[in-house]
Amino acid sequence: MQVNSTDPPSSTQEADGKPPEKAVVKPQEADEEIDIDLEAPETEKAALAIQNQFRRFQKKKK
Repeated sequence: MQVNSTDPPSSTQEADGKPPEKAVVKPQEADEEIDIDLEAPETEKAALAIQNQFRRFQKKKK
């Protein structure tokens, strides 16, 4: 198959023939404020579950 210069590039190549670069994910802005109710029972349950998983991970790691 011959590619003409008037054909658009395929989805796997850019116009210059190079493969597309992966998208860069930027971290959240420092100014963005996240509103989480730290007194909510669901938040406490989630925090305890995360802590327990982390402790298990640390125990398994040793």
